[in-house]
Amino acid sequence: MDQKRSRRAAQPLPAEENSGQLEGRNALAEALRSGRTVDKVLIAAGETDQNLQRLAAQAKEAGAVVIAVDRRKLDAMSLTRAHQGVIAQVAAHAYAEIDDLFEEAASRGENPLFVICDELSDPHNLGAILRTAECAGAHGVIIPKRRSVGLTAVVAKVSAGAVEYMKVARVTNLAATIRELKQRGVWVVGTAAEGAIPLYQADLTNPTAIVIGNEGVGMGRLIRESCDFTVSIPMRGQISSLNASAAASILLYEAVRQRFG
Repeated sequence: MDQKRSRRAAQPLPAEENSGQLEGRNALAEALRSGRTVDKVLIAAGETDQNLQRLAAQAKEAGAVVIAVDRRKLDAMSLTRAHQGVIAQVAAHAYAEIDDLFEEAASRGENPLFVICDELSDPHNLGAILRTAECAGAHGVIIPKRRSVGLTAVVAKVSAGAVEYMKVARVTNLAATIRELKQRGVWVVGTAAEGAIPLYQADLTNPTAIVIGNEGVGMGRLIRESCDFTVSIPMRGQISSLNASAAASILLYEAVRQRFG
């Protein structure tokens, strides 16, 4: 009897659950009922079923981004082939609030050091940034709800466990959050090839939030204009740009060097 129970417990999670993807109405309903953090809900466009619409409304109220997509996209994404018109992506870890990030810095007696990710789409980049931020002793990472990868299973795996320790705040309006940070005494530093200040001349000892732009287009215009100043990383090779996570690593450890020697 015990051996049977042990064998059942050792069985791996279904593929869809292991990937952070929930398929079908019952799976989403149970996730919402249990209080799990749902990042995004994709529902079949044109679906008029009232139960599904009610479920989508509940997910939105709980903080999820709800997007109507072509049913063929759901078919292509589905691992169970029984998605019932809805696929949800759940977070691998609960999100923090902005206040939690400030409290983390205060508890260590340090000036805040945050990383702001402006619409990163590659989970490997976000996972690598979380890992470096945790190793560098940063106090939190901030990501937007829309047009950004969340704390998916892939992000958690790439972070090598850092997702368990690094506070990640997921905000509705990144520009508004930057304004709040500045009002609370944080200097917001953007990264750009044409940055106004060479990195090694920038002061990162003050309360600082480092902005890392999208992999393809960099920082959005509004986010760039919201920065107090931008810095450039010295580039001595033939390639003119760095991977987003590599750029974050360089800035974070320059901040560590300046703060702790």
